[in-house]
Amino acid sequence: MAIKITESMSNEAQQIITPKALELLEQLESRFGDRRKALMADRQQRQTVLDQGGSLDFLEETKHVREGNWQGASIPADIQDRRVEITGPVDRKMMINALNSGAKVFMADLEDAHSPTWQATIDGQINLRDAINDELTYQSPEGKNYQVNPEHAILMVRVRGLHMEEKHALLNEQRVSGSFFDLAVFLTNNAQNALQRNKGLYFYIPKTEHYLEARLWAKVFTFAEEFLAIPHGTLRCTLLIETIPAAFQMEEILFELKDYIVGLNAGRWDYIFNFIKRFRNHADKVLPERAQVTMTTHFLRSYSKLLIEICHKRGVHAMGGMAAQIPIKNDPEGNAQAEEKVRNDKLREVQDGHDGTWVAHPALVPIAKKVFDEYMPSANQITKQQAALNITAQDLLSIPQGTITAEGISINVSAAMRYIKAWLQGSGAVPIFNLMEDAATAEISRAQLWQWIRVDGLTSTDGEAITLDRVQQLIDKEVAYLKENTAASEHNSIDQAAKIIRQLVANDKFEEFLTTPAYELI
Repeated sequence: MAIKITESMSNEAQQIITPKALELLEQLESRFGDRRKALMADRQQRQTVLDQGGSLDFLEETKHVREGNWQGASIPADIQDRRVEITGPVDRKMMINALNSGAKVFMADLEDAHSPTWQATIDGQINLRDAINDELTYQSPEGKNYQVNPEHAILMVRVRGLHMEEKHALLNEQRVSGSFFDLAVFLTNNAQNALQRNKGLYFYIPKTEHYLEARLWAKVFTFAEEFLAIPHGTLRCTLLIETIPAAFQMEEILFELKDYIVGLNAGRWDYIFNFIKRFRNHADKVLPERAQVTMTTHFLRSYSKLLIEICHKRGVHAMGGMAAQIPIKNDPEGNAQAEEKVRNDKLREVQDGHDGTWVAHPALVPIAKKVFDEYMPSANQITKQQAALNITAQDLLSIPQGTITAEGISINVSAAMRYIKAWLQGSGAVPIFNLMEDAATAEISRAQLWQWIRVDGLTSTDGEAITLDRVQQLIDKEVAYLKENTAASEHNSIDQAAKIIRQLVANDKFEEFLTTPAYELI
């Protein structure tokens, strides 16, 4: 076997890293690995154009696709109604809670809510296998037993993005794609069992930036189906529109995946991060602090409405974004305010035409469900065709008015530091300041810091310049606070997180993803 696993193979790992999984992984990497790397290089070429003052617009070369008469894949009966989806990591107990939450779908996340240590990735795949086989149970250290209810959410799996690699699996001494690894292991362990149990093979695809990347995914799916000897179109996917280039190519992306795709999702947090990242050198595209960049701002509302218009035109689901709020214990007033934010967010989504939405905590499922039950009595709103919105490039690129406060800068430092620390310790979904943070929200924090300190003359509302020294002082302050309030065993992770965030904001070369340098430490 050409794939070399560099970690010791525990009994658990041997259960799922099977010869068949390695064979599919080798085939995927051999056939599509170079193309994946070329597409990642294309992203950087387009970034060079943006850095030199370029901008984004709808593509002339694919106008015929946008004007063509075609539809996305038919939507299977069991996922016609996706009104509330819950997202979360592949932790065994959290998976059971999510599957029992009352949501229609549970998106098990091997990406932004997952710290991809070898052990956590193996455990996650075992948990996914047990969920497919209706054997997912858990006993807590206190002796409490958990099991999945007979009626539970449908499982969808978010695999890692094309930019990520699996360092523990090598082909010709080169790391393989994390996307291919996740897909190969999951499919070879579960495809036949799922189909025998009348369960769909459903995936979420993250962080796509170009329709040619969607074309690669379609080819990967087709080859995987041939390898598994299952009919073409058995695999189904929902793609996250969470990059600003992809917002200009939504119809093209749907077209490339039209045999497989059943919806697009407005992945708001990564979208904001990507907007900052792609226009980082544009002094006229500085966003206010994160708390002010809400979905009611014109550029985000335009993106969301355009996604709905296109999805319904092509007969697929338009899924709303994730409410990051979590219950606030021992603070009834704060908790009520958080719930009201979720309620208003979901009300906007359903009234705009979304077919479902995301929450990050089981306690929020009833709130989102109640709103969608009231305003969406049918399984979805796909047949509700809207009048053409005529959303322009200017709408998608307009910058909201707002401010940058000293508190906003400090929160960005704290959120990024605390998330990276937790990620290094193996947690990918982390409650911070009453929000469920994942990699996307940490990315917003550090990207804003990088941009703010490089825009000449930019000050916070107190008149103080936003400089690297100022940010470094805040990092020092956060390190001292965290060390004072955590056990000594966590101090090394705090120091590592501080080192990473210092490098991320100080280097003039913008790091594409913070998980790239952090991955080398886990």
